[in-house]
Amino acid sequence: MNDRALLTAMRLSDSMLPVGTYTASYGIEQYLNEDEIETAAGLGDLIEGYLRGVIGPAETVALGHAHRSAAAGDLDGVFAADERLGAATLPAEFRDSSRKAGSKLLELLADTDDGAAASRSSDPADAADRTSSAGDAAGLGDVAVEGVLAEYAAACEAGRTDGHYPVALGVVCQRAGLDAREAALVNAYASVTGLLAAAQRLGRFGHTAIQSQLSGLFPAMETVCDRYHDADLTAMCSFAPLADAMGMRHERADRRLFMS
Repeated sequence: MNDRALLTAMRLSDSMLPVGTYTASYGIEQYLNEDEIETAAGLGDLIEGYLRGVIGPAETVALGHAHRSAAAGDLDGVFAADERLGAATLPAEFRDSSRKAGSKLLELLADTDDGAAASRSSDPADAADRTSSAGDAAGLGDVAVEGVLAEYAAACEAGRTDGHYPVALGVVCQRAGLDAREAALVNAYASVTGLLAAAQRLGRFGHTAIQSQLSGLFPAMETVCDRYHDADLTAMCSFAPLADAMGMRHERADRRLFMS
């Protein structure tokens, strides 16, 4: 990974990225509302379950397939990842949060690409240099929205595909010069920190406890990314029945601070 790709990975996994993921707890709020999580260690165990049951075998499989399809210029392959991930995600709120975040990521990319366009040289030689390597395009403002990425963004805007966040992230990371495993780590880290941050914002755990659990989850992140980033799309599965049930209960809960 070159420096620009590394900076892009850091940016895409940062909670400052304005794609709306901070509004989703993916069931964590309901666990806390029902007093199912009492300790920071219990929270860490729960999120490891998310990693091994959903983020790895469902999201990472979809992301990896989208990444490979984008690299091959296969838009239908990207659509297939979207469709299968949507089918594997049972709670309606989880699907809605994923689609909204994916849409926001693509909108952000389009906006920053427009801003960067003014500073690009019109020299054909410069244009050739920019497109000669995906790695040269790292950094959201420098990722040209063209090829499969542009076609996918247009399809999402037209409602032809759902635009789930892991799929959109896979396509964006491929264009930005990250390989599939690096993109999977970006998604895993962002997902885990998002779940931990939701628990912290609900006032149950302090900064130190959250950071302790985050560092303890690094091995699980590495394991699921190693195992699933190059898995075939047909291997996708999702098994987190209690998390799914919590997500469905959250849809009808009287007290809700998060969208999911």
